[in-house]
Amino acid sequence: MKFELLAPAGDKEKLETAFYYGADACYFAGKRWGLRAFSDNFQNDELEKYIQYAHKLAKKAYITVNIQAHNDDFVGLSDYLQFLEKAGADAIIVSDAGILSLAKQVVPNLPIHLSTQACASNKYSAKFWADAGATRIILARELSLNEIAEIRDYIPKEVELEAFVHGAMCISYSGRCLLSNYLANRDSNRGQCVQACRWQYKIREVSRSEDNELEIQEDNNGTYILNSKDLCMVNHIDDMVKAGVTSFKIEGRMKSNYYVATVVNTYRRVLDLFEKDPKNFKPNSQWVEELEKSSHRKFTTGFYLNEGNTEFLESSLPVSTAEFMAVVVEDSDKNGFATVEQRNRFKVGDTLEILSPGENFNKTFIVEEMYNQNNEQIDDALKVQELIKIKVPYKLSKMDMLRKIK
Repeated sequence: MKFELLAPAGDKEKLETAFYYGADACYFAGKRWGLRAFSDNFQNDELEKYIQYAHKLAKKAYITVNIQAHNDDFVGLSDYLQFLEKAGADAIIVSDAGILSLAKQVVPNLPIHLSTQACASNKYSAKFWADAGATRIILARELSLNEIAEIRDYIPKEVELEAFVHGAMCISYSGRCLLSNYLANRDSNRGQCVQACRWQYKIREVSRSEDNELEIQEDNNGTYILNSKDLCMVNHIDDMVKAGVTSFKIEGRMKSNYYVATVVNTYRRVLDLFEKDPKNFKPNSQWVEELEKSSHRKFTTGFYLNEGNTEFLESSLPVSTAEFMAVVVEDSDKNGFATVEQRNRFKVGDTLEILSPGENFNKTFIVEEMYNQNNEQIDDALKVQELIKIKVPYKLSKMDMLRKIK
């Protein structure tokens, strides 16, 4: 059976990167009605262009229409849904019952995926949404694998199950949070979350004065009592499959292009290994080490395994074991020079590692020769986003990346 790897695409560069590194489908949004208002997102003509781009690659495009809608949000929505159907969207992702009902009226043939924001956390609600017209249920993140298996057995076989496999975890139930609204007047359920849960907090007993605030001490960095770890299920793909998951979703429309490349590349390779020989699938620490090369917080398996892991993070800042140095913008030429766009400073003598969906993945080389746009030989790539020709002993392809292990 073929399983779907579903990647985030906050902009066109991330979408192209996700497909290049092996995603089967991407989820992305227009300028309205999606839950990531601060990502670049796509104009209508861009939506149409990149839906067609996905189809040319035999991939799929899912468009998020998953805000918790107010009355005014329905103005123009019928026209937008009809546009998405005409543009060829493979499905819309919806959390609001009103939007789902409208979609069934105006675009009855357009598949509907129920957003995790709808909080389908039991088999009865999953069946309700399936009966209402959802063709796929994106499960609440608070479920165990056993609960997912029960849902799979209860709902119609033709209704698919999608679940998050990797990425940031929201501290509130299925993303239904009011912290951002209360502290920053930005509605997280309408795409404007400021991630207030990552901030540092203190507690004060009510009868004491404000200068007697008591910090809940964890270590010298402070206390981040709402700051959750990142989900990582790379070593449990087989368990998720057994539970009935067929679409593996990566979180991160606001993450970097390098993050998308690293995470998609890792899970693509792991899923391929599983599909090739599911009986002999075994966890591998190298997969986690690879994922740690991109920006992340400490990893957790969340609620899936009932491990009861309640450790809070000591800082809101993500970390990584590697630094993104450059992205390849032109294939290697016959002389072994690849044109790259610099993203962080590197020098002659540095050892760089290749991130690629191809055979050069994780191969390393020492920088020995490079030239700037004026064809002048340089020893130090220090100008941000400068185009540089660099001698590499391996044939690089456009969208391969170079990184440096810290």
